[in-house]
Amino acid sequence: MPETEKLSAAQRSKIRRLSAPKELSPDEEGGELNIIPFLDIITNVLMFVLATISVTFTTMIDSEPPHAGGTSSRAPTKPTLSLNIIVVDKGFIVSAFGQRIGEGCTGPGSGLAVGLKGGTTDYDYSSLTSCAKRLKNQVPEAADETAATLTANANIPYQVIIATVDAIRKSDDGQVLFPDINFGVPK
Repeated sequence: MPETEKLSAAQRSKIRRLSAPKELSPDEEGGELNIIPFLDIITNVLMFVLATISVTFTTMIDSEPPHAGGTSSRAPTKPTLSLNIIVVDKGFIVSAFGQRIGEGCTGPGSGLAVGLKGGTTDYDYSSLTSCAKRLKNQVPEAADETAATLTANANIPYQVIIATVDAIRKSDDGQVLFPDINFGVPK
């Protein structure tokens, strides 16, 4: 067996010092992944998506603006219905044939044509539908008229306006009433 050299004390100390595990300083840590910048980017993208998604799901109702000028000013040769509905906080004011329609939609009058349901705060859309149907069927010459003007006070919720449009578009039995809605501006 060959003789092995013995290490000196200084050599053993140097080997011990170099082989001992040393702690890394905080800037030298290599085992952790910093995901905070990644989360910042994901949060910003998510906020952008949430802010723009409401734009893609809006409901569109086709309507035509009132026609101004360009038409002759002579009186119509046949009777027209010219249905106007004003939504107020107590019900519906209806006018047709150039005059206001009275309570119950039975004839000329003043006040509300269709009030709220039995003292509640719910609008009576079914009575409005029957009122529009009754008015349309009164004059056979106006049977092909499909346009109505809808106006609402400023404090009326959007859902009430949409439900009013739905109520006057078609009757319960499928008769087409007034699918072409023009929106008026309250004075």
